[in-house]
Amino acid sequence: MSPDQTALSLPIWRGTPRLSVLSGGITNVNFRVTDDSGDYVVRIGDDIPVHHISRAGELAASIAAHAAGVSPAVIHHAPRVLVIGFVHGRTMTPADFQDDALRHQAVDLIARAHRDIPLHLRGSAQAFWVFHVLRDYAARLMDEGHARAADLRALMQQAQILERATQPIDMVFGHNDLLAGNFIHDGARLWLIDWDYAGWGSPLFDLGGFAANMGLTPPQETQMLAQYYGTIPADLPRRYAAMKAAAALREALWAMVSQHHSALDFDYAAYASTCLDTYHAAYSQFEGTP
Repeated sequence: MSPDQTALSLPIWRGTPRLSVLSGGITNVNFRVTDDSGDYVVRIGDDIPVHHISRAGELAASIAAHAAGVSPAVIHHAPRVLVIGFVHGRTMTPADFQDDALRHQAVDLIARAHRDIPLHLRGSAQAFWVFHVLRDYAARLMDEGHARAADLRALMQQAQILERATQPIDMVFGHNDLLAGNFIHDGARLWLIDWDYAGWGSPLFDLGGFAANMGLTPPQETQMLAQYYGTIPADLPRRYAAMKAAAALREALWAMVSQHHSALDFDYAAYASTCLDTYHAAYSQFEGTP
């Protein structure tokens, strides 16, 4: 059965469901389905072992995120299928977070997710340590003879430096994929969606990923850290800069792995090049941070 047929055949619909394709999904296929009761998002996707994605983990995180008030409700789930409430609003872009008020809302939402999701999380929970992910990605890419495999040894030597610099860490339950497209504004507030990579790890990964993906300036990053932490410890800027670089490198290696393993229609090679540019800028920033 095709993904659209699967979405339309779910037993939850009232009346005749109408379906349209949602753009933006690069680990699954997303549809908007409207029936007599309202609008919903249907996400169709399998586990993706090469990216450490477990749909059971995504489901547990999605349920807890809704209970914490940061994500829409889970309406239905089945193997390969997750149905959530449709947020009527605008999907964010990196440029949106140049606005101080929107950026403040986003950081508040991230902090609330870190603080409150663990209170509602049930069952086994995923862990997310970016440096394990980087080592696994790099080994796979070298084994598979990726076109950029020759560059990986130098990148992984830098990753070792970054990992040492991030210590010590505090554990939170993070989203770990803070792209602009995972924020939706309904006119009153922001929502955070897509919990494929959610798991226990460092809060600095979400903060650094957010800054790298949104192109924040150094003063904006300082504002973000002050908002999140209140008082910025003396060792935090360097630990943060290291994790920001690691987040950018993870996104680049993710794209390289996806280039070999994903069947979705997306230009992963171009995305990897963009992410590597972001990484090199972030690593240079780390090197300049005392």
